[in-house]
Amino acid sequence: MITDLMVWKVFSMKFKFKDFLLRFGILLLVLSVPFMLCLYALQAKQYTNLTKEVRALELKQEKLIEENKKLVSDIAILSSADRIEKMAVEELGMHKAEKEDIVRVEMTGEKE
Repeated sequence: MITDLMVWKVFSMKFKFKDFLLRFGILLLVLSVPFMLCLYALQAKQYTNLTKEVRALELKQEKLIEENKKLVSDIAILSSADRIEKMAVEELGMHKAEKEDIVRVEMTGEKE
């Protein structure tokens, strides 16, 4: 038969188990708060580093865009027909071909 002592032991064990679970839950909560704070600090540091890196890349991109604009402008100036003709005449001693200077060569499609 079940005696009062046995009932008391079972009740006492259930109470101890519930007490253990409660204490364990509180312990987990207490330990998780500092862990979450450390995790937050780590993420904040990463965010700050990434923000700095993005800003540096944006500045580099702006610089490269400006340099590209300058190079495109230089290409347009250097490849102008008037400039090329002037250099050909003045520096290389070239001149426009006259009609009599042009020789036409006709090729037949036959091969030997």
